[in-house]
Amino acid sequence: MSMTFLVFQLLNGITFAALLFLLASGFTLIFGLMRVVNLTHGALYLVGGYVGLTAIRSTGNFFIGVLAAAIAIGVLGLAIERGLLRFVRGDVLPQVLLTIGLAFIMADLSLVIWGGDPVSIPVPDFLSGSFSLGAVTYPKYRLFVVLVGILVAIGLWFLQAKTRLGAIIRAGVDDAEMVDALGINIKLVFSGVFMLGAALAGLTGVMGGAFLSLYPGADSEILLLGLVVVIIGGMGSLEGAIVGSLVVGLLDTFGKALFPELAYFTIFGPMAIMLALRPSGLFGRLQ
Repeated sequence: MSMTFLVFQLLNGITFAALLFLLASGFTLIFGLMRVVNLTHGALYLVGGYVGLTAIRSTGNFFIGVLAAAIAIGVLGLAIERGLLRFVRGDVLPQVLLTIGLAFIMADLSLVIWGGDPVSIPVPDFLSGSFSLGAVTYPKYRLFVVLVGILVAIGLWFLQAKTRLGAIIRAGVDDAEMVDALGINIKLVFSGVFMLGAALAGLTGVMGGAFLSLYPGADSEILLLGLVVVIIGGMGSLEGAIVGSLVVGLLDTFGKALFPELAYFTIFGPMAIMLALRPSGLFGRLQ
C-alpha cells in the first residue's frame, strides 16, 4: 500500500466528511433546539440539489445556484415547520411518521419534475481541474468543499457561542418554557433554526451534487449517513457533528477502498457499538 494511495484516500475521506458535516450540522441543530428528528432532511438535500441545478442551467452561475437552493429549501423548511410540524410538537412518533411521509412525497415529486437519470452539477471553471499536492493530484472542487465546511463550522460556532441569538438558542435547549416566560418568542426562534437547518441541507445538495451526482434514492442514502454522524457525535452538538462527520467520512472511504465486502459494517458497526455503550453519542447529553 503506497503513501500516495493513503494520502489520496485520506483526502477523499476528509472531503466526504466536510459534505456530511454540512448536512448533519443542520440536522443536529434542528434536533438540539426543537427535539424534532427531521427525516425530511435527505429529501431537502435532493430537492435543493435539483433547484440549484435548475438555477445554474438558467443563469450559468454556480454560486447563484447555491444561493437559490439555500433560500428555496430554507423557505420550504419554514413552511413544513409552521404548516405541519407545529401540530405534532412534542409527539415523537407522529413527527417521525409525518417527516417520513413528506420525504416520500418530495422524492416522488422530484422524480416527476426532474426525471430519474443521474445528473451532475457543473462547477465553475476556476474550480475544475486538479491541484498538485506533492505526488498527489487532487480535484480543486473537492478541496473547495472542505473549505466551505470549515467556514460553515466557524460560522455556526460563532452563532452559538458569541451572539445573543446563540445564547437564546442554548437557553432554549435547556428550558424553552423559561425563555418564553422572559418575553422571548421561542417559537420564532424555533422557526428560524429549522429554516437555517433546511437551508444548510439545500446548500449541501448543490455542493454534493457536483461530485456525488443527483439521482432517485440519493436522499435516503445521504440521510442514513447523516443519521450515523449524529448518533456517533451526539444529538444537538456542533462538536459532535464535526467529529462524527470525520469518523464516518474516513471509515466510509477507507472501508470501501480496503474492505469493499465489509463497507457497510465499517459504518454501522461503530454506530451499533456507540448505541450500546453511549447512547447519547460522543458529545451529546442524555435527555
